[in-house]
Amino acid sequence: MNSEIFIPSVIPPTTPSPSLWFIFRRDRLLVADLDSEIRVPCWLSFHESGLNAIRQHYLGTWGQYPCYCVETNDETPPTGFNFINLRTLSLELSRDMFVLAGRGIQVLQWDRDHQFCGRCGQAMQLLPTERAKRCPSCALVSYPRISPAVIMRITRHDEILLSRSAHFAPEMYSVQAGFVETGETLEETVIREVQEEVGIRIKNLHYFGSQPWPFPHSLMLAFTAEYASGELCIDKNELEDAQWFNANARLPKLPTPMSIARHLIEDFLAEHRQ
Repeated sequence: MNSEIFIPSVIPPTTPSPSLWFIFRRDRLLVADLDSEIRVPCWLSFHESGLNAIRQHYLGTWGQYPCYCVETNDETPPTGFNFINLRTLSLELSRDMFVLAGRGIQVLQWDRDHQFCGRCGQAMQLLPTERAKRCPSCALVSYPRISPAVIMRITRHDEILLSRSAHFAPEMYSVQAGFVETGETLEETVIREVQEEVGIRIKNLHYFGSQPWPFPHSLMLAFTAEYASGELCIDKNELEDAQWFNANARLPKLPTPMSIARHLIEDFLAEHRQ
Protein backbone atom coordinates (compact mmCIF):
# COMPACT_ATOMS: atom_id res chain seq x y z
CA MET A 1 0.00 0.00 0.00
CA ASN A 2 1.15 3.52 -0.72
CA SER A 3 1.74 6.01 2.07
CA GLU A 4 -1.31 8.09 2.98
CA ILE A 5 -2.19 10.77 5.49
CA PHE A 6 -3.71 9.45 8.73
CA ILE A 7 -6.32 11.61 10.49
CA PRO A 8 -7.04 10.40 14.04
CA SER A 9 -10.56 10.42 15.46
CA VAL A 10 -12.72 8.61 18.01
CA ILE A 11 -16.08 9.12 16.25
CA PRO A 12 -16.66 6.46 13.56
CA PRO A 13 -18.40 7.22 10.27
CA THR A 14 -22.15 6.67 10.21
CA THR A 15 -22.21 4.80 6.89
CA PRO A 16 -20.21 1.61 6.27
CA SER A 17 -17.37 1.60 3.75
CA PRO A 18 -14.32 -0.61 3.13
CA SER A 19 -12.24 -0.28 6.30
CA LEU A 20 -8.91 -1.49 7.66
CA TRP A 21 -9.28 -3.81 10.65
CA PHE A 22 -6.38 -4.20 13.10
CA ILE A 23 -7.52 -7.28 14.97
CA PHE A 24 -5.41 -8.54 17.87
CA ARG A 25 -5.31 -11.71 19.90
CA ARG A 26 -3.06 -10.60 22.74
CA ASP A 27 0.07 -9.26 20.95
CA ARG A 28 -0.66 -11.01 17.65
CA LEU A 29 -2.15 -9.17 14.68
CA LEU A 30 -4.49 -10.79 12.14
CA VAL A 31 -2.91 -10.57 8.67
CA ALA A 32 -3.20 -12.19 5.27
CA ASP A 33 -0.31 -13.14 2.99
CA LEU A 34 -1.46 -12.05 -0.49
CA ASP A 35 0.90 -12.05 -3.47
CA SER A 36 3.92 -12.14 -1.11
CA GLU A 37 2.64 -9.00 0.68
CA ILE A 38 1.45 -9.04 4.29
CA ARG A 39 -1.82 -7.14 4.58
CA VAL A 40 -4.37 -6.33 7.26
CA PRO A 41 -8.03 -7.15 6.49
CA CYS A 42 -10.10 -4.65 4.50
CA TRP A 43 -13.78 -5.35 5.19
CA LEU A 44 -17.05 -3.46 5.35
CA SER A 45 -17.75 -4.88 8.79
CA PHE A 46 -15.97 -6.79 11.54
CA HIS A 47 -18.66 -9.46 11.21
CA GLU A 48 -16.93 -10.61 8.02
CA SER A 49 -14.16 -12.00 10.23
CA GLY A 50 -16.42 -14.46 11.98
CA LEU A 51 -14.53 -13.67 15.20
CA ASN A 52 -15.75 -12.63 18.63
CA ALA A 53 -14.95 -9.05 19.63
CA ILE A 54 -14.00 -8.31 23.24
CA ARG A 55 -13.52 -4.60 22.58
CA GLN A 56 -13.43 -2.35 19.53
CA HIS A 57 -12.26 1.22 18.92
CA TYR A 58 -12.29 3.55 15.95
CA LEU A 59 -8.83 5.00 15.25
CA GLY A 60 -9.43 7.46 12.39
CA THR A 61 -8.95 7.45 8.62
CA TRP A 62 -5.92 6.47 6.58
CA GLY A 63 -6.45 8.01 3.15
CA GLN A 64 -9.96 6.89 2.22
CA TYR A 65 -10.05 3.99 4.66
CA PRO A 66 -11.62 4.16 8.14
CA CYS A 67 -9.44 2.24 10.62
CA TYR A 68 -10.55 0.15 13.58
CA CYS A 69 -8.77 -1.89 16.24
CA VAL A 70 -10.41 -4.92 17.79
CA GLU A 71 -9.40 -7.41 20.48
CA THR A 72 -10.56 -11.02 20.17
CA ASN A 73 -9.99 -14.13 22.24
CA ASP A 74 -10.69 -16.57 19.39
CA GLU A 75 -7.79 -18.93 18.77
CA THR A 76 -8.66 -19.88 15.17
CA PRO A 77 -8.21 -17.17 12.50
CA PRO A 78 -10.45 -16.89 9.42
CA THR A 79 -9.43 -18.90 6.36
CA GLY A 80 -6.44 -17.33 4.62
CA PHE A 81 -5.37 -15.34 7.68
CA ASN A 82 -2.94 -15.82 10.56
CA PHE A 83 -2.27 -14.18 13.91
CA ILE A 84 1.38 -13.05 13.89
CA ASN A 85 3.38 -11.31 16.63
CA LEU A 86 3.44 -7.57 15.97
CA ARG A 87 7.16 -7.21 16.69
CA THR A 88 7.87 -9.87 14.05
CA LEU A 89 5.69 -7.96 11.57
CA SER A 90 7.95 -4.92 11.83
CA LEU A 91 9.97 -6.63 9.09
CA GLU A 92 6.90 -7.31 6.91
CA LEU A 93 4.39 -4.48 7.21
CA SER A 94 4.75 -1.10 5.54
CA ARG A 95 5.69 1.76 7.84
CA ASP A 96 2.16 3.20 7.79
CA MET A 97 0.54 -0.15 8.62
CA PHE A 98 3.03 -0.88 11.40
CA VAL A 99 2.45 2.54 12.99
CA LEU A 100 -1.33 2.13 12.77
CA ALA A 101 -1.13 -1.38 14.24
CA GLY A 102 1.04 0.02 17.03
CA ARG A 103 -1.54 2.72 17.71
CA GLY A 104 -4.28 0.11 17.78
CA ILE A 105 -2.62 -2.30 20.19
CA GLN A 106 -1.86 0.55 22.60
CA VAL A 107 -5.49 1.74 22.57
CA LEU A 108 -6.70 -1.80 23.22
CA GLN A 109 -4.23 -2.29 26.06
CA TRP A 110 -5.27 1.00 27.64
CA ASP A 111 -8.94 0.04 27.45
CA ARG A 112 -8.23 -3.41 28.92
CA ASP A 113 -6.02 -2.11 31.75
CA HIS A 114 -8.26 0.80 32.81
CA GLN A 115 -11.64 -0.84 33.29
CA PHE A 116 -11.87 0.52 36.83
CA CYS A 117 -10.97 3.80 38.47
CA GLY A 118 -7.53 3.81 40.07
CA ARG A 119 -8.75 6.23 42.75
CA CYS A 120 -12.10 4.83 43.92
CA GLY A 121 -12.55 1.51 42.10
CA GLN A 122 -15.72 2.36 40.17
CA ALA A 123 -16.18 1.17 36.57
CA MET A 124 -14.81 3.72 34.10
CA GLN A 125 -16.86 5.11 31.21
CA LEU A 126 -15.54 5.93 27.73
CA LEU A 127 -15.92 9.57 26.73
CA PRO A 128 -17.67 9.92 23.36
CA THR A 129 -15.59 12.70 21.81
CA GLU A 130 -12.01 12.07 22.99
CA ARG A 131 -9.68 9.14 23.68
CA ALA A 132 -10.30 9.09 27.41
CA LYS A 133 -12.26 7.43 30.22
CA ARG A 134 -14.00 9.17 33.10
CA CYS A 135 -15.01 7.82 36.47
CA PRO A 136 -18.73 8.58 37.09
CA SER A 137 -18.11 8.60 40.84
CA CYS A 138 -15.04 10.75 41.46
CA ALA A 139 -14.56 12.30 37.96
CA LEU A 140 -11.00 10.99 37.51
CA VAL A 141 -10.09 11.04 33.80
CA SER A 142 -7.75 8.43 32.31
CA TYR A 143 -5.90 8.81 29.00
CA PRO A 144 -3.87 6.20 27.09
CA ARG A 145 -0.48 5.75 28.71
CA ILE A 146 2.60 7.06 26.88
CA SER A 147 6.06 6.41 28.35
CA PRO A 148 8.73 8.79 27.02
CA ALA A 149 12.15 7.22 26.49
CA VAL A 150 15.38 8.61 25.07
CA ILE A 151 17.55 6.75 22.59
CA MET A 152 20.99 8.09 21.78
CA ARG A 153 23.76 7.51 19.27
CA ILE A 154 27.20 8.15 20.73
CA THR A 155 30.11 8.50 18.32
CA ARG A 156 33.87 8.93 18.64
CA HIS A 157 35.24 10.16 15.30
CA ASP A 158 34.47 7.25 12.90
CA GLU A 159 33.38 4.90 15.70
CA ILE A 160 29.89 4.27 17.08
CA LEU A 161 29.08 2.89 20.52
CA LEU A 162 26.79 -0.15 20.37
CA SER A 163 25.65 -2.36 23.22
CA ARG A 164 23.44 -5.35 23.85
CA SER A 165 20.99 -6.15 26.61
CA ALA A 166 20.05 -9.62 27.78
CA HIS A 167 16.53 -9.28 26.33
CA PHE A 168 17.80 -8.52 22.80
CA ALA A 169 17.62 -11.07 20.02
CA PRO A 170 20.77 -13.24 19.87
CA GLU A 171 23.88 -11.37 18.66
CA MET A 172 21.99 -8.08 18.22
CA TYR A 173 23.52 -4.76 19.27
CA SER A 174 21.91 -1.32 19.33
CA VAL A 175 22.40 2.23 20.53
CA GLN A 176 21.77 3.21 24.17
CA ALA A 177 18.27 3.95 25.47
CA GLY A 178 16.38 4.53 28.70
CA PHE A 179 13.15 5.85 30.17
CA VAL A 180 12.66 9.42 31.35
CA GLU A 181 12.27 9.74 35.11
CA THR A 182 9.94 12.11 36.93
CA GLY A 183 11.25 15.68 36.93
CA GLU A 184 13.94 15.12 34.28
CA THR A 185 14.47 16.95 31.04
CA LEU A 186 15.22 14.79 28.01
CA GLU A 187 18.79 16.05 27.95
CA GLU A 188 19.29 15.15 31.61
CA THR A 189 17.96 11.66 30.91
CA VAL A 190 20.44 11.14 28.08
CA ILE A 191 23.38 12.20 30.24
CA ARG A 192 22.23 10.08 33.21
CA GLU A 193 21.55 6.95 31.16
CA VAL A 194 24.93 7.10 29.42
CA GLN A 195 26.80 7.57 32.69
CA GLU A 196 24.84 4.80 34.43
CA GLU A 197 25.07 2.20 31.65
CA VAL A 198 28.50 2.75 30.11
CA GLY A 199 30.28 5.20 32.44
CA ILE A 200 31.40 7.86 29.94
CA ARG A 201 30.71 11.54 29.47
CA ILE A 202 29.29 13.03 26.28
CA LYS A 203 29.15 16.41 24.50
CA ASN A 204 27.41 18.11 21.56
CA LEU A 205 24.01 16.64 22.30
CA HIS A 206 21.46 17.20 19.50
CA TYR A 207 17.88 16.12 18.85
CA PHE A 208 17.47 13.66 15.94
CA GLY A 209 13.80 12.63 15.74
CA SER A 210 11.04 10.62 17.40
CA GLN A 211 9.04 7.44 16.92
CA PRO A 212 6.07 5.84 18.70
CA TRP A 213 7.08 2.32 19.72
CA PRO A 214 4.28 0.05 20.97
CA PHE A 215 6.36 -2.30 23.14
CA PRO A 216 4.47 -1.63 25.23
CA HIS A 217 3.66 2.11 25.00
CA SER A 218 6.85 4.08 24.44
CA LEU A 219 7.54 7.33 22.66
CA MET A 220 11.19 7.15 21.56
CA LEU A 221 12.98 10.52 21.44
CA ALA A 222 16.28 10.18 19.59
CA PHE A 223 19.48 12.17 20.11
CA THR A 224 23.01 12.19 18.80
CA ALA A 225 26.05 12.94 20.95
CA GLU A 226 29.83 12.77 20.81
CA TYR A 227 32.21 11.07 23.23
CA ALA A 228 33.83 13.55 25.64
CA SER A 229 35.82 11.52 28.20
CA GLY A 230 36.07 8.37 30.30
CA GLU A 231 36.52 4.64 29.82
CA LEU A 232 33.72 2.19 29.16
CA CYS A 233 32.44 0.78 32.45
CA ILE A 234 29.40 -1.41 31.79
CA ASP A 235 26.53 -1.76 34.24
CA LYS A 236 26.07 -5.53 34.09
CA ASN A 237 22.57 -5.19 35.53
CA GLU A 238 21.56 -3.34 32.35
CA LEU A 239 23.91 -4.53 29.61
CA GLU A 240 25.75 -7.68 28.61
CA ASP A 241 28.30 -5.85 26.47
CA ALA A 242 29.20 -2.49 24.93
CA GLN A 243 31.86 -1.78 22.33
CA TRP A 244 33.12 0.87 19.94
CA PHE A 245 32.62 -0.23 16.33
CA ASN A 246 34.41 1.37 13.38
CA ALA A 247 32.12 2.53 10.59
CA ASN A 248 34.12 0.55 8.02
CA ALA A 249 34.30 -2.66 10.04
CA ARG A 250 31.83 -5.54 10.02
CA LEU A 251 29.00 -4.63 12.38
CA PRO A 252 26.98 -7.03 14.54
CA LYS A 253 23.33 -7.80 13.94
CA LEU A 254 21.37 -4.52 14.10
CA PRO A 255 17.78 -3.58 15.09
CA THR A 256 14.90 -3.82 12.63
CA PRO A 257 14.97 -1.24 9.80
CA MET A 258 11.58 0.01 11.05
CA SER A 259 13.10 1.28 14.32
CA ILE A 260 14.55 4.71 14.99
CA ALA A 261 17.54 2.92 16.52
CA ARG A 262 18.38 1.58 13.08
CA HIS A 263 17.82 5.02 11.51
CA LEU A 264 20.35 6.50 13.94
CA ILE A 265 22.91 3.85 12.99
CA GLU A 266 22.30 4.09 9.23
CA ASP A 267 22.60 7.88 9.38
CA PHE A 268 26.04 7.52 10.99
CA LEU A 269 27.17 4.91 8.46
CA ALA A 270 26.03 7.02 5.52
CA GLU A 271 28.30 9.83 6.72
CA HIS A 272 31.36 7.82 7.74
CA ARG A 273 31.60 4.73 5.56
CA GLN A 274 34.08 4.88 2.68
